[in-house]
Amino acid sequence: MSAPASEPAATSGPFSRFEFLIAGRYLRARRKDAFISVIAGLTLTGVAIGVATLIVVMSVMNGFRAELLSKILGLNGHFTAYPIEQRFTDYEAVVAEMQKIPGVVAVIPYVEGQALASGQVESTGVSVRGIGATSLDQMPLLKDSAQLGGWDQWDSSNGLAVGWRLAQKLGVTVGDAVTVVTPNGTNTPFGKTPQIRSYPVNVIFNLGMVEFDSFYLYMPMEPAQSYFRLYEDVLKPGVAPPGVMATDEEIAAAYERVPMATAIDVFIDDPDNIVAMRNALQSGLSRPLILTDWQQRNETFFSALQVERVVMFVILSMIILVAAFNIISSLVMLVKDKGADIAVLRTMGATRGSIMRIFSMTGTAIGVMGTLVGVTLGVVIAINAEPLRAFISNLLGVAIFPPEVFFLSSLPSKIDPSEVTFVACLALGLSFLATIYPAWRAAQYDPVEALRYE
Repeated sequence: MSAPASEPAATSGPFSRFEFLIAGRYLRARRKDAFISVIAGLTLTGVAIGVATLIVVMSVMNGFRAELLSKILGLNGHFTAYPIEQRFTDYEAVVAEMQKIPGVVAVIPYVEGQALASGQVESTGVSVRGIGATSLDQMPLLKDSAQLGGWDQWDSSNGLAVGWRLAQKLGVTVGDAVTVVTPNGTNTPFGKTPQIRSYPVNVIFNLGMVEFDSFYLYMPMEPAQSYFRLYEDVLKPGVAPPGVMATDEEIAAAYERVPMATAIDVFIDDPDNIVAMRNALQSGLSRPLILTDWQQRNETFFSALQVERVVMFVILSMIILVAAFNIISSLVMLVKDKGADIAVLRTMGATRGSIMRIFSMTGTAIGVMGTLVGVTLGVVIAINAEPLRAFISNLLGVAIFPPEVFFLSSLPSKIDPSEVTFVACLALGLSFLATIYPAWRAAQYDPVEALRYE
């Protein structure tokens, strides 16, 4: 009696070459399986689109947050210190104390007030901020953003620096005069008269953020203190107070004019180390100050960004989930179509586990290929987000992501490798889970029943 023929299907181990060969044949299109192949192709496309969309949206939202954070913290300190109970005439001494505290990178005193700016075209409300040349050197974001003009001899220039959007609105350029008006002027028997002064435009800057480029106006520290009348007249030591009938010259000679600041911006080396630095600042100062950090000032804004980021992630993950359900439907159709093949494999010695692995590999391969295509497409689009936005805007003649709405003049994008990995793992996990039920159903086929009507 001769020895029985060997049966590779029965003796082969899990994930053998035999199983990969059968799974690969089921993936390749044949004329009679054209409809199933189309379904598989559409499923692969759905996975790729879902993965790519999720990567692009998350990268753009990361870019928005990083860009807004760098712009906001580039012009406003990580901490802002305000005086308590007394006017801020000793700000220079406070600045010297803050600079000695470990972890403090820059300390910038400033003067700030609201005013009406008038140019050659129209008038608009602005926020006027006075800073010195020393402080300007510690703000590279502002100093390097000069589009026209320059910051040379800033303290003695008695000029203005305006954002380019504000300059367009006012209709001014470098050398033109801007009239600044504030209601808090000189006291008279009939009330306060408006403070009206004209200053030349020395610098037009472009920060790339609509709020700053269209609303902020900078001037040197001393002219800003004089304009907003931020000074205190202190009687000189050893001088008797002038009498009621004293002349203006005698009053001016008896008092010393001490300038004040509105607040102090403090920049630290680690913006996330807020709690420890707050304690260090409060314990290292000789006078009490109100300290507000950047997280408190922008809590609502960045919380809204975080909520929107999470919601967008959940919503866009549904695309991948829908594609996973398509994997289930395509595999169910494939199992129905291959019922006879399954029965033949079972009679040749293929185990239920082998059948289950074959169809799991078939469905997982669709998910893997879709994920790879989606990751590649998503990364390429995310890297070229701004050029693509500009191209589509020019092609359609429509402003996509207008800066007036989205704060920034360009579309930023920041790819986070950990997020890309998570999205890829999510797609692969859902693709694998989608194959379990169809593969299990295929493994339950009874060869006798499957071949009864063949």
